[in-house]
Amino acid sequence: MHDDAAVGGTGENVTMSATSESAPVRPAASAVRGSSGGSSGGSAGSQTLSRGIRVMEVLAEAAGPLSIAELSEALGLHRSIVYRLLRTLEEHGLVVRDAAGAVHLGPGLAALARSVSRDLQSAALPELTTLANELGMTAFLTVLDDSDVTTLVSVEPRSAGAAVAQRPGSRHALDVGAPGAAIRWLLGSDELERRGLPRPALEGAAAAPYATSRDQVIPGLSSVAVPLHLPGLAPAALAVVHVSPQADPGGIAAALHRAAAAVQANLA
Repeated sequence: MHDDAAVGGTGENVTMSATSESAPVRPAASAVRGSSGGSSGGSAGSQTLSRGIRVMEVLAEAAGPLSIAELSEALGLHRSIVYRLLRTLEEHGLVVRDAAGAVHLGPGLAALARSVSRDLQSAALPELTTLANELGMTAFLTVLDDSDVTTLVSVEPRSAGAAVAQRPGSRHALDVGAPGAAIRWLLGSDELERRGLPRPALEGAAAAPYATSRDQVIPGLSSVAVPLHLPGLAPAALAVVHVSPQADPGGIAAALHRAAAAVQANLA
């Protein structure tokens, strides 16, 4: 499952914050990428750009707005550097600060996101909407992004006792979660070997395989996913995320496969 997930009940005030079945904020990633203050081997300009991008990545992976101190710790950067980065991002509407000074992603990113895989988003959105309302679960499309599985677009059901909110842009590692297994199933043996990953054993018939996961990334959340082969595009998967232990994974997978076929037809 993928990015920040929150479960909200209509009858109860139940809240669960997480990164969809995605991993929590990765505090030391900025240091690995050479943005912790030492030399990164690039120019000062490229290092500043890298740091600014990392700010937005950390905010996208977080369960909610972050304070300057939390951002500074997650990035491995001094607060003064974080302040300078935020001022520039705020000028472009990419991040905003609330009344308490906490930082979250801004509306400027929505305009940029609309142009990302626009045809694929347009093809998937009506099918995801039908899925979400038919199953009463949050439905989403994920794609392979380097070594991560990233949510491209998601739809929550119009009415449900408890629904999981999955943010586009949320991500988790390729080797966990049902969407990760579904995408790995699409990769060739050489590619899997290069990445040091095993071929997943999916459930269902050979012509209609599906993957399931529970508690793999976020306790209490389950996911069902099917591979989505799109010629010329990155390996992808259609999936749902839910909290119901009584859900029928086979029935969910059948609905996902119908939606996947419709997406492929919409792109043809």
